[in-house]
Amino acid sequence: MSTAELSIIDEVESALRTGSAEKGLATARRVTDLFLSSAGSFDDEQIALFDDVLDRLIGTIELRAIADMGARVALAEISAQLAPIAQAPPSVIRRLANNDEIRIAGPVLQESARLDDGTLVQIASSKGEPHLLAVAGRWWLKEIVTDALLARRYPSVSRRLAANPGARVSGNGFAVIVGQAEADPELAVSVGIRVDLPSDLRRQLLRSASEAVRTRLLSRAPPHLFEEIQSAIAAVTVGVEREMSGVRDFEGAKRAVAGLRATGQLSEATLLGFATQRRYEEAVAALAALSGSTVEVIRPLMQSLREDGLLVPCKAAQLSWETTAAVLESRFASGAMKPADIARAQSHYARMIPENARRTLRFWQVRAL
Repeated sequence: MSTAELSIIDEVESALRTGSAEKGLATARRVTDLFLSSAGSFDDEQIALFDDVLDRLIGTIELRAIADMGARVALAEISAQLAPIAQAPPSVIRRLANNDEIRIAGPVLQESARLDDGTLVQIASSKGEPHLLAVAGRWWLKEIVTDALLARRYPSVSRRLAANPGARVSGNGFAVIVGQAEADPELAVSVGIRVDLPSDLRRQLLRSASEAVRTRLLSRAPPHLFEEIQSAIAAVTVGVEREMSGVRDFEGAKRAVAGLRATGQLSEATLLGFATQRRYEEAVAALAALSGSTVEVIRPLMQSLREDGLLVPCKAAQLSWETTAAVLESRFASGAMKPADIARAQSHYARMIPENARRTLRFWQVRAL
């Protein structure tokens, strides 16, 4: 052991004995500087020595850091200095990573190779959003870590992971991100161009994506993904159009609904059943009958990608929101409305007045003649 190392150890012992905050900070900086000056040449025994003395020093500084800005700044500086060092003292790195102050924990969480997967999972499971964001930005992350991060359901963390090509994501993890992306266009684009996104989840994403998001996905898709995304968009679009605008025979549905009405069996519950079962023709005919309108008026409203027009006959029939939402979803081969669109439609529906809706519907009826 060199004279400098012996001297610094004596200084550490003195600082710990006296309990002087100023001396502790100064000694921690000196120990860190000494380590950094020759970090690449230390053997495991020497690194362990630095780990022990620096960990003890930082433990005393942390107590002061609760009320001392200078101590927090010092710890943040040490964290930033040690973060990129592959041979950094492991116990010190773990201590810094677990600090509740993100300015202290952030540098090592983002960069230190000394943090193992178990430590990262523990931090992902217990710390707040800023710490999770720092972990999500690490260049290389295994699925066990990204699963733990995504389990917390922070949209900001999902966005960072989706944009991080070094983050490996499991199928379950991607399912979480795709679910969040339905209401987050930026996230939808970031995850949609991931080469490791499973094809079935890419189709699910595109099914609920707006035209603007689909266009952006195509513009940002890497060459080897462009054709897959383009084909998926075409398949999704064809599926929606076939459900909403295909050639259909409403005569049978009209007769069936007329029969139910004549026997007193036509009700909101009947319409709800048709809608949830995706019985398109029967749902259209039942909504027309319950709202006092016609299939010729209701069908164009069902074919529209906008939901505001279809809310009018629903309100005229004074349907509950549950039934109205089911009618909105029945326009598609599978439920495809984004949560934000559902919430907006519900708010609009709550403000509508039945008499005004019936008046509007009568106007549309006259215009359709």
